Amino acid sequence: MDFKSELLKLNIKATDSILDRFSKYYDRLVTVNEYMNLTAITERDEVYNKHFLDSLLITKAIDVNEHISLCDVGSGAGFPSIPLAIVDPNCEVTIIDALNKRINFLNELIEYLELPNAKAYHKRAEEFAKDKRESFDVVTARAVARLNLLSELCLPLVKLGGRFIAMKGQGGASELAEASKAITTLGGKVIKTIELELPDEAGKREIIIIEKVKPTPAKYPRAFAKIKERPL
Repeated sequence: MDFKSELLKLNIKATDSILDRFSKYYDRLVTVNEYMNLTAITERDEVYNKHFLDSLLITKAIDVNEHISLCDVGSGAGFPSIPLAIVDPNCEVTIIDALNKRINFLNELIEYLELPNAKAYHKRAEEFAKDKRESFDVVTARAVARLNLLSELCLPLVKLGGRFIAMKGQGGASELAEASKAITTLGGKVIKTIELELPDEAGKREIIIIEKVKPTPAKYPRAFAKIKERPL
């Protein structure tokens, strides 16, 4: 895979500065991964394709020239938020994750890559919603949970008129059918699903775009144990 060419296909200008940050990101990721479980994928081309490029497919659903606030729920090793922050300085990125050691890694990474538009917080989504309810233009999540659970974690954080963008692998359509009641209950409306394919037969991806058309009822989100026990 030619990463630079793939960025151009996404209308991302692959400047030396951007490419240098991705190189540093890769080096830091595999180094820290030796003593912290961040990713099972460590080979350079695979990381660039299945993590970096896969994360940047979100640019098919947002305008990188528009100033937006984005919250990435359960970011893990920084996907899709850090790649997006690298290529889109107009995007004000907030990262939340329940595991403090991952947040420490991300804040060190943000400083190392000199990304003033990104911040990471040790928070669970249902706790974060108490202070930041309906605060973000876009909320996204990649490989966190099934959509019926994920909707309750993410939609309460989305502004009225904003979007929840769920990044899924193949099979997103079945999750969407399962989550239709939850999405409606939480104030969302499905706009469309974008189907894409990564280079080198790395797999199909589905980006589900949900607009926030009504305020989320105040009783949501519930505690995560209740969300898991009784999904909407």
